[in-house]
Order: sequence, then C-alpha cells, then structure tokens
Amino acid sequence: MTLIIRNMVCDRCKRVVREELEKLGLVVNRVELGEVDVADLPANLTLDEVRLAMQNNGFDLVDDKKQSLVEHMKVLLINEVQHLKGERLATENYSTFLERKLGYEYSYLSGLFSAHEGQTLEKYIIALKIEKVKEWLRYDELTLSEIAWRLNYSSVQHLSNQFRQVTDMTPGQFKKSAVAGRRSLDRI
Repeated sequence: MTLIIRNMVCDRCKRVVREELEKLGLVVNRVELGEVDVADLPANLTLDEVRLAMQNNGFDLVDDKKQSLVEHMKVLLINEVQHLKGERLATENYSTFLERKLGYEYSYLSGLFSAHEGQTLEKYIIALKIEKVKEWLRYDELTLSEIAWRLNYSSVQHLSNQFRQVTDMTPGQFKKSAVAGRRSLDRI
C-alpha cells in the first residue's frame, strides 16, 4: 500500500514519518519524499489514526488523485531545486521535465497545480530557487555568479532581479541583514 504524504521536504521528514508509522505498528518498506510504501494496515488501525499521527507532526495524508499528482510535482521540483538531484536533463526546462516525469501535458499540470496551490507552477519554482539562494547566501561559501550558474539563471543580473522581486531586497542586502529569514519549504 502506498501512502501519499504532504509536506515532506527533507531527509528528517522521511525519518519522522517512518518513526511515526512504525509506532503505529505499520511495516514500512520504503520512504521517499511525499510517498511511503507500507504493508497493509493492521486490522486494529484506521487511516484516520494514521492521518492524525501525520497531522500531529506537520504532515497530512493525501487521498485525492489530483492532489497526489500536485504533491508529486512538488517533490520532483524540491528534489531538483533544493537537493540538486540532477534528474532534469541539461537541455530541459522545468515544464518539459515535469511532462517527461509525470506523463501529462504541461498545460494540464500547470492548471492543476494552480487550482490546488493558489499559485502558478512558475511562481512556485521561483520561490524554491530563491529559498535556495538565501540558503547559499547565508552559508557565504559561493559567489553570486556560482549560485546563478548552479540554479541555471541566464545571468547574475537575472538572479538579482528575481531575488529583489520576491524579497524586496538585493542579495547583498539579504546577506547583511540580521533579520532577513528563510521560509520553510512546506510553506512555499
């Protein structure tokens, strides 16, 4: 049985989900971002109890097929932008990547995402990229040119303009700011 779990964005999330499901007596076979394979539910356990355990830890079960597809899109994009998994081919833009991975036309995926998330896929991707830029700026290990290159921006200027549009500050102002913060990926 496969459970689709919303708000899983990192390896710690995977660990917490595994631990919580095992506490409930489930046999967990595989845990990936947004998806867990378990043996069948024990007779004394309901999906509502599983849902409650997940909600108590900031996650949620997804029952709807369309919402499940949206969660799959988010996981693919988080893996590409935040974790730099490299499944996207160098010649692919994100729309082609999602079409290839999910088997649906981008117009359908985009409309579905917007309807369920209240923002466009493009804005979501930009938000993920900006959060990654913030992370790297805080670590102060990469130049802005290196960051732009790693995130496939056409130029440092393009990155800087997009950063300013999203955060209302330049990357340099962000680095100097003691109060500027990052957003949790499950809140994007």
